[in-house]
Formats: sequence, C-alpha cells, structure tokens
Amino acid sequence: MFQGSDFISLVEEVLAETKFPAGLLELELTEGSLMENQEGNIYMLNKLRALGVRLAIDDFGTGYSSLAYLKRFPLDVLKIDKSFIDDIPFDISDMEIASTIIAIGQTLNFKVLAEGVETAEQLDFLRQKGCDSYQGYYKSRPLDKEAFADFLGLVD
Repeated sequence: MFQGSDFISLVEEVLAETKFPAGLLELELTEGSLMENQEGNIYMLNKLRALGVRLAIDDFGTGYSSLAYLKRFPLDVLKIDKSFIDDIPFDISDMEIASTIIAIGQTLNFKVLAEGVETAEQLDFLRQKGCDSYQGYYKSRPLDKEAFADFLGLVD
C-alpha cells in the first residue's frame, strides 16, 4: 500500500510546509491495498492516525477483504462503492447490501459515505438507513478548480 518507509515522513513534511490541518486530510485506500502486508499497513495507518489524518476505505464491498480484518484497521470512513448505489431503489439486493454496509460502519463507529448518488430516491433511501454522507452527480458534476472555488463560495 505505501511505497517505501518514508511515506509517514512525507505526510508530516507536507502538513508542516503547507500548514494544512491534519484533521482535514483524508486519505483513501482500497480494500486490495489494505490486504497486502496487513501488519505493516496497520502500523502505518496507526502512525497516520496519530498525526490526526483521517483514513477511508474506498469502494468498500468490491474487494476481497475479510470482515475480521476490517475491525483491525484504524479507519474513519467506509465508502460504499457506486456499483451498489446505481440500481437503488429498483434492485432489492443492492438496497440490502448498502443497508448492511451502513450497519457495519455504524457498528464499528465509522462514518459511511455513499459514492455515485445520482437521484433523490437514492439519497432518500441512504438517509433513511443512516448513511452519513454522499458524493455524486446528484450534488454536483466534476468541477474545475475555478468552478469548485465558486461552488464553495470562495470567489467574490
């Protein structure tokens, strides 16, 4: 997952140079990358958490990780893969999978974010199930940096 042992030092340096608050930095990791060298990754993740960096597992549910390992990783956010959101509210299986991932996240005290939300129906379902946040076209299409600054109200 981490290329070389200098990754923690690099993060520390960048945070110090930019004065960016570590608590606002969220690194996303895939299930597959977490499953490689699990003990080493747990060590690195704990070091990042000690810096205050938030950690998210991206595309949750599409990889091959064991739920037994999920509880060992010091994570903050589970991101539900878009493939489980696309057919809500028409596919009962996707609705059950999304509900289950939300329940797992809540049980393990993770925030849960749904990727790829495109309709009000999808968002309503996710909110009813207790999903914490979402991203997707329903909120906004991808934006260039100027449009993003305007979106955030940073432009006069």
